Amino acid sequence: MNKLFEDRNRQFWILHTLGWLGFAIVNYLSSLVLDTRDAYLIVISLDAYVGWLLTIPLRYLYRSIWAWHPWKMILTVLVVALLIAMFWTVIRNFNYWEIYRHGYRPSDWLLYIKDTPAAFYVMLSWSGLYFGIKYYQTLQAEKQKSLTAMNKAHEAQLKMLRYQLNPHFLFNTLNAISTLVLINDNDTANKMVSRLSDFLRYSLYKDPINKVPLEQEIYAARLYLEIEKVRFSERLSIGIDIEPGTEKALVPSLILQPLIENAIKYAVAREVNGGEIVITARKFGHDLLLEVADNGPGLPDIVVADKTADNGSGVGLVNTRERLAALYDNDFALVLTQNQPRGVKVNIRIPLQLEQTETDNA
Repeated sequence: MNKLFEDRNRQFWILHTLGWLGFAIVNYLSSLVLDTRDAYLIVISLDAYVGWLLTIPLRYLYRSIWAWHPWKMILTVLVVALLIAMFWTVIRNFNYWEIYRHGYRPSDWLLYIKDTPAAFYVMLSWSGLYFGIKYYQTLQAEKQKSLTAMNKAHEAQLKMLRYQLNPHFLFNTLNAISTLVLINDNDTANKMVSRLSDFLRYSLYKDPINKVPLEQEIYAARLYLEIEKVRFSERLSIGIDIEPGTEKALVPSLILQPLIENAIKYAVAREVNGGEIVITARKFGHDLLLEVADNGPGLPDIVVADKTADNGSGVGLVNTRERLAALYDNDFALVLTQNQPRGVKVNIRIPLQLEQTETDNA
């Protein structure tokens, strides 16, 4: 049905024809009350057909005056509608007298236009519907243009936020690889290069506009953590706790990476004995809860109280918050709190959306 009305020209002819068909039906039903003869049906059909023909030129006239000043346009519509109504009234009366009254002719020519007010009302109704529909179509077209522009800006914003990931990770990784090569630890260097290659391939090939299953996001997090594990060795402990049934939950790609990077930078790197990073995922009603926690030195209470703080991590939490806002509007939460007994944890709540499998679509 939508495709049928996509073409404006086709839409006009359909609505134009249906409108005059409705006019004929209403007049026919009215004639049943008056108990008219069958010949009146021919008169009604001719009246509707002539009205159908006479209003076609109005379309092209109204299209040409669409950009005129409102008062000038209204005056033109009134004059034209009145002239068309008078002409239509003459033809309607002639048909009625010729067909239904067997060639009757009135003595006063004013009787030919005696029903002009009723016809004028019909023409004004047709004109009002035409301008109303055209105005609605114009608004819809402008709305579509606005939505398209907003979508383009929205996509550009998401891509910009996704590609703002901290480049320090790459520099640190390359330095670590260089150090491993210098000390002839080629096996470890090769593993690190392989993990880095996989991680970069994942980050580059995943469209930031689309969401990915949580299991893919955890795979990327593991790649990232394995690279950091080479740098920090035994100083970095990793824990991942994913509730069964959340693996197919859709999340923004690389949404965990800046949070993990924060934890490494402020909890693991600053501690002599390193630290632990734990990633958890839980279902809570119709929501998905994600958490990245560490056992580092924690944050000052003033920073934790300001849950919008970025903890000095550059794009870090601000980047994550802006991406979530762009994707979920107000239907999300990002909370920074103290971990127990020590450390920091970042909690994310987003709507639980499950990946559609081929079985589901069948």
